[in-house]
Amino acid sequence: MSALAPAERYGARVTLIRKTAAGSRYARAGIAILAATGGAWLATTALAQQVEMPDGPSTGLNLPADVTIFGKSDPNIHKATAIVNGTIITDTDVDQRLALVIAANGGKVEGEERQRLKLQVLRNLIDETLQIQEAAANKIEISKAEIDQTYNRVAGNFKRSPTAFGQYLAQEGSSERSIKRQIEGELSWRRLLGRKVEPFVNVGEEEVNAVMARLNASKGQQEYRIGEIFLSTTPETRDATRANAERIVAQVRQGASFVAYARQFSEASTAAVGGDLGWVRAEQLPDPIAQAAQTLGNGQISEPIAVPGGYSIVALIDKRQVLTADPRDAVLALKQISVAFPSGTTQAQAAPKVEALAAALKANPGCGQADAVAKQVGGDVVDNDQVRIRDLPSQLQEVMVNLQIGQATPPFGSLADGVRALVLCGRDDPKSAGTPSYDAIYSQMEEERVNRRARRYLRDLRRDAVVDYR
Repeated sequence: MSALAPAERYGARVTLIRKTAAGSRYARAGIAILAATGGAWLATTALAQQVEMPDGPSTGLNLPADVTIFGKSDPNIHKATAIVNGTIITDTDVDQRLALVIAANGGKVEGEERQRLKLQVLRNLIDETLQIQEAAANKIEISKAEIDQTYNRVAGNFKRSPTAFGQYLAQEGSSERSIKRQIEGELSWRRLLGRKVEPFVNVGEEEVNAVMARLNASKGQQEYRIGEIFLSTTPETRDATRANAERIVAQVRQGASFVAYARQFSEASTAAVGGDLGWVRAEQLPDPIAQAAQTLGNGQISEPIAVPGGYSIVALIDKRQVLTADPRDAVLALKQISVAFPSGTTQAQAAPKVEALAAALKANPGCGQADAVAKQVGGDVVDNDQVRIRDLPSQLQEVMVNLQIGQATPPFGSLADGVRALVLCGRDDPKSAGTPSYDAIYSQMEEERVNRRARRYLRDLRRDAVVDYR
């Protein structure tokens, strides 16, 4: 992978990277990959195999000497897609891993896009195989108990038993074996880096103190949390790379998962975390990306942006001010009034009831009147006193920031899902943000340097590998 890490391409980052254990990283990956339904089914092709029967005792059956078998002779034997230093990756391996990615996109990947994604999945499986092989060569083994423990934790996040989770994966066109191999690859690689890379990475005290000083000096400046998909290119492949980037943008805007595409296509080190660059300031980014970040709204995605070495696709995840309390971090106590409509109700038929809800809320302000208002319009009330403004849909965040205790939002929703209104009962405003601790900044800088060396390590493994494509 030719792309540099964000820290290399954009300058030193001064924001905190959340450092997670392998298990919680898999919980996130599981949620990102398996949240939607859909999956890939294996295509079965007929085989015609010429088999010579050896001489032997008669069976009493009228069998020909030359037997042609139609169909699969053994469903457990699959054609090899690639052989990596002697380890076979089959069509089944690729299809089952592809099913996980397609599930994350709601089964919306079809045609040529599906074939391109399949090729990327194969490349990822080759890298995974190289990582497992290198760990084994260094006498690093991941026990079945460790793999099962992580797998069970992922299953628990989906509120399923391990057995039920395996059945769910099968329904999606994947398998328990496929996700366990992914777990083995991740654990093997992290343990290998812990032995051969991390002990040789040093971060100086002066470097950390300089970062802390820059943070304090930049207090109040705008900061952006950016997601990026980076595609490297050469002068010869520039047009094809841009066309590929435009297809990815179109897929994401049609509802595909940005995180899933970043994991499979991005050539930056952030691919492993779904393209998340973390929090950066505009001056840390190349000018074209900085301009895009400043014009995008939360959740929006840019057109392909030409940057040195390739194209970047940028998504604005969030924005805030450095070391300044963000009002969207306030925790609210809310009452939600919801009104449902029978199937087939038209907009015109629903309008009087929606207007009645709005009028009742205006005439009866205050959280204590919510139950009476709901009864008046035939609605239901739900209480929740632990809602962060940041966790609400972006359309509601600005409304809630400016809402006073006792006030209600305008009605919102749809005929299919029901119309709702939120009544504000209380607010705990956030405290002023402080400078991240010395240890937190040290860990971030150490992680970035380990990631740079890890990319070089994997590049060397690819260069020395013997890969036979079938």
